Amino acid sequence: MTTTADSIGTAGGTGSPDCTAGASAGQGTARSGRLAGMALMFGSGLSCQFGAATATMAFPVLGPVGVVAIRQWVAGAVLLTVGRPRLRSFTWPQWWPVLALAVVFATMNLSLYVAIDRVGLGLAVALEFLGPLAVALAASRRFLDLACALAAGAAVAVVARPQPTTDYLGIGLGLLAATCWACYILLNKVIGRRVPGAQGPAAAAGLSAILYVPVGIWVLCTHPVTLRALGFAATAGVLSSAVPFLGDVLALRRVPTGFFGVFMSVNPVLAALIGLLVLGQQLQWEEWLAITVIVSANALSAGTAARAAALPAAGRSPRSPRRPASRPGPVLAASAAPAAQSAAAGRVSAGNTVVRPTPQVH
Repeated sequence: MTTTADSIGTAGGTGSPDCTAGASAGQGTARSGRLAGMALMFGSGLSCQFGAATATMAFPVLGPVGVVAIRQWVAGAVLLTVGRPRLRSFTWPQWWPVLALAVVFATMNLSLYVAIDRVGLGLAVALEFLGPLAVALAASRRFLDLACALAAGAAVAVVARPQPTTDYLGIGLGLLAATCWACYILLNKVIGRRVPGAQGPAAAAGLSAILYVPVGIWVLCTHPVTLRALGFAATAGVLSSAVPFLGDVLALRRVPTGFFGVFMSVNPVLAALIGLLVLGQQLQWEEWLAITVIVSANALSAGTAARAAALPAAGRSPRSPRRPASRPGPVLAASAAPAAQSAAAGRVSAGNTVVRPTPQVH
């Protein structure tokens, strides 16, 4: 016969292994999410640098403003097709970061390209990286994170090789691009939490493309446009705008903003490697050393972030979840029903005396 104690033990004694398995599964999911985020960031950076190299081929014909306008048009068309944002269903907490990101889209690339045209690629890239570096420093909670961000920033300066200049407008535009990049990271983090799928960056890219309609028309009417230049600018729109916009918002759903800011230091490294492999531009020993420092800083930052995320989960004891009081389960009910019926049948009231039945032996 199955006793009541056996039934209770069978019904409620299996909580801890389930919790342990759930904690292990949660850690595995978090780890795979971080790896997916790193892959998205790397692919986004690689696509962006290839697109930037392609865009420079259209500069002599369209100029920086014309190239940015066509980039925004193409990026808006591609992302609106992929994301299919439901604009009428957006609430104000969803709308305001999308509108802000549209302004950032419209300003970031234009300020960077004009800065490159005025102060050179090296100084413009070094100034722009101050944006994600500031995000990484602001998000640092440990000395090791701070050291990784500073080491990556110093190494970026070595790779970019900025030259001194007195073009303060160009320097100001580079700092504006840095501010836009920092806002881009923070806004994408907010949009990733509030807007499902790719609807957020798609809506922002579409609005940004609309802002560039008058500028683009003026450029196309005043420049001798060629199909070759249009093709280069359109390719840059896909590689340098559409793919990174989508990849970054998906990555920021999986990694912290501080780690994202440090990881952006790989962009100058990818640019240098593309210049080496595609354009035949040789790298000096100090540049190879800087690349090693950047890669090491990113690897160390990723490893410490993973350990920090795993510690809270590992520190929790695998207790079984508290269950509310409930009715007896099927086993308990089956055991209790015959006893209740026997007691009711054998209970005889005789004045104040209660006659109880003789216990049955099974």
